[in-house]
Amino acid sequence: MTTPMTWRTRSDLAAAGRTATGLLHVSPDGDTVVPGDPAGAAGAFVAALRAAGVDPSDRVVAALSGDGELAAPQWTHAAAEVAAAAAAVGPRGRLRLHHALETLKATTLVITPTGAMDLLARLHLEFLLDPLDLGLRHIVLTGEIASRRTMDHLAAEFDAEVTEVYCSPFTAAPLGWRSSEAEPLTPIAPGSLALASLEKDELLAPPYAEGLAELVVADGDTVLRTGQVARVPAGDAVPAPAHTVGDHVLVRGVWLSLERVRKAMGRIDGVSGWELGISRQGTLDAAVLTVTFNRESLIDNPMWKSRIQQSLKALTPITITVEVAGEVAEASTPGTVNDARGHHLGRDRTAIAR
Repeated sequence: MTTPMTWRTRSDLAAAGRTATGLLHVSPDGDTVVPGDPAGAAGAFVAALRAAGVDPSDRVVAALSGDGELAAPQWTHAAAEVAAAAAAVGPRGRLRLHHALETLKATTLVITPTGAMDLLARLHLEFLLDPLDLGLRHIVLTGEIASRRTMDHLAAEFDAEVTEVYCSPFTAAPLGWRSSEAEPLTPIAPGSLALASLEKDELLAPPYAEGLAELVVADGDTVLRTGQVARVPAGDAVPAPAHTVGDHVLVRGVWLSLERVRKAMGRIDGVSGWELGISRQGTLDAAVLTVTFNRESLIDNPMWKSRIQQSLKALTPITITVEVAGEVAEASTPGTVNDARGHHLGRDRTAIAR
């Protein structure tokens, strides 16, 4: 008899920290806890680096956060096996990152797509430096949904081979990779990538029908919904995600809980509504929370605005700008998300499926 699968979303993992044992992966906001298996995942990181063309002549720098999910250390440990040298420097300021790349004579950079684009922009506009002088041969992108033509742009500017690696949003372990935006994901290992219906808890089997599907990670008899959605063409290929769905939205490589924002705003007297606006007008994501009050005396009250700012800082490491609507609304309305990037499709999976 087949054991029924248990389906979970990111929101379902919030309480796992109370009972989980061993090495744990903890999201930067402390809202998601999953067991880690560095030894078991090491092969996936090594395979991803080799797929990107990294070899024993390379020197690798990982400019990723090590906050809870341990992404940078895992990339670095794997790179030490594949390349001549490896270092984790974190998502430091671009001038310090540039200095680290030069000091270490790096030939490979592991970084988020927006981090790479921001470094490129600052090299041109602020440092007046030629990207080619860095001597990068490989750029590995991970952790975010890249803007269109990012891979081609970086490849041309740095004269480097650019690879995008799709990693588990829970453990950061690589699941698939591609060397071009036109390509689907190549799985790191058979069965490491799967697609599921948005409408019901059901895995999809190839050949796939054209439409939206959510990427999922199978862990024994549990299926974890990643919250990342792909536009699937008809056929057997699994594409990279282009959207997010559910109670969390991805901003600057960090998952932000919309439910926790709702609860935080609900505890502040006078807040009748809010809108979370997310954009990527330059190279990096920007988040703005516009709050509506139910009485006019609060609109120009700096103490109330400060309370909201402090509440957001307690929720997430993401910098969220607070703005106050100029009009009063006495009736309370649900919070909304306005994602100008076109990434977040909504909180209700079944409504999107329809």
